[in-house]
Amino acid sequence: MTTSFKKELHLKIYNIKNRIMKKLILSISLVILISASVNAQEEHSDKEGRKEPPSIEQIFKDLDKDEDGKISLKEVKGPLKKDFKKVDLNEDGFITKEELKKAPKPKRPEKRGNK
Repeated sequence: MTTSFKKELHLKIYNIKNRIMKKLILSISLVILISASVNAQEEHSDKEGRKEPPSIEQIFKDLDKDEDGKISLKEVKGPLKKDFKKVDLNEDGFITKEELKKAPKPKRPEKRGNK
C-alpha cells in the first residue's frame, strides 16, 4: 500500500467514526430530552389532576383524635371546619359517620381544559 492510499483510508475511517459518534450523541440527547419532557408533563398532570376525596373511614382516622367515634369542632380541620354546622345535622357539636355520609358533597371546580 502506498502512503497516500493509507492516509486516504485513515481519513475515510476517521470520517465514518466521526459521523457515527455524532449520530450516537444526537440520539442520546434526543432520548434524554424526550424523557425529561414526558416526566415534566406527568408531574404537571399530577398537580392538576384531582385525587379522590378521602373516605369517611380515612377522615375519622385522621381527625377523631380521642377515638370516640365522633369529630368535635376542636378536632376538625380543613374544609370540613368551615362547613361544620351544615354537616352537624342534629346540632350536638359533633359529626358522626352517619352525618358525614348525609353531608352535601362540595362542588369541585371544573378543569381548565374543558372549555
